Amino acid sequence: METTQPVNISNFFVAGINYNKTDAATRGEFAINNEQNERILTLARLRAPGSFFILSTCNRTEIYGFAENADQLIELLCIETKGGKSTFKRLAYIKSSESAVEHLFNVGAGLDSQILGDYEIVGQLRQAVKVAKEGGFMNCFLDRLVNIVLQTSKSIKNETGLSGGTVSVSFAAVQYLKDNVESIATKNILLVGTGKIGRNTCKNIVDYLGTTNITLVNRSAEKAADLASELGLTFASMEDLPSYIAKADIILTATNACEPTILRSQVEGNGPKLIIDLSVPNNVESSVKGLPGINLVNVDELSALKDETLKKRQAEVPKAKLIIDQQMTVFLEWYQMRRNAPALRAIKTKLNEIHTGQALESETLGVCPFIKIDEKIQRVINSIAFKMRANNQQGCHYIEAINEFLAAS
Repeated sequence: METTQPVNISNFFVAGINYNKTDAATRGEFAINNEQNERILTLARLRAPGSFFILSTCNRTEIYGFAENADQLIELLCIETKGGKSTFKRLAYIKSSESAVEHLFNVGAGLDSQILGDYEIVGQLRQAVKVAKEGGFMNCFLDRLVNIVLQTSKSIKNETGLSGGTVSVSFAAVQYLKDNVESIATKNILLVGTGKIGRNTCKNIVDYLGTTNITLVNRSAEKAADLASELGLTFASMEDLPSYIAKADIILTATNACEPTILRSQVEGNGPKLIIDLSVPNNVESSVKGLPGINLVNVDELSALKDETLKKRQAEVPKAKLIIDQQMTVFLEWYQMRRNAPALRAIKTKLNEIHTGQALESETLGVCPFIKIDEKIQRVINSIAFKMRANNQQGCHYIEAINEFLAAS
């Protein structure tokens, strides 16, 4: 639970899977939606683990947090996943301490995204942390780390071209439509799911392809209605989805549903269709692929697209890495100072006790000290703090501090 006490960075872990070793279907087995996340937090309160948060996107599912070992975090995560713990461990990367910190910096900057520099990860990270914080699972270390990661991501976006151009999963879908669909203004487009990715995809279709022949469907009809009103589109209720699937030429799905929303029975025999599945887990029933006249494309296939924008982004990676290195140093220095704080307080208490004894002795002998004791102790504390930071360890500084204090007497 949330705490202000210093923590040990060696107990900080990230365990996750991403696009590097898993396809969209496998990632779907370990995807965590909002409802599942809430259930994990509820269970975690009973188990009283260290602070943690879960980041689940179309690229990855990761759990960051404090524990005695990474297995404790993996077990907590996999309680709500379709996939099992053993499969997750076989496919997962596990990092700890400073390596886990660096991984989060890379993720937040878009360096670890399936499409290099994809800035949508920032909003997803903010939401993941917001849920954990509301549940009381963000300690001071995690809160500070995420804040500096987000600040670093913003600096990279402003100071480099890593996120330049218009390349993201949502825009990749638009690029695919542009390259593969003729006379798109004449096509009936159905978009299911108006969350962050669905909304961005919809806006990109309107802005870059110049068509408003789009019908929006969302589990919450109000969200679909609001976006339709904003962009001059039409919307329909989820109950009417089958009839709109039947007459659509192009279907895009971007929901966080646990089960497929687009079924084979709704597609089969209703003419040729291009279906782009932006969801993880997949939102389209797997048996749809291979039906006559049906072209089904998922996020992995979209992310394989390459263009000049991505080449330019690749050239910006060294600049982004340099900014990350600088900000990691700042964070680790903060951590070290915070970790040393209890020892410094203990030393200061001991020096005050010594001074009290000296003052009583001086009073007995009729001697009046010429230096202000608070200044004297603070100079010793500052000196010891500097040495702690320089050596990057706490160590036992009591004797050194006492000798330095007495030498200044």
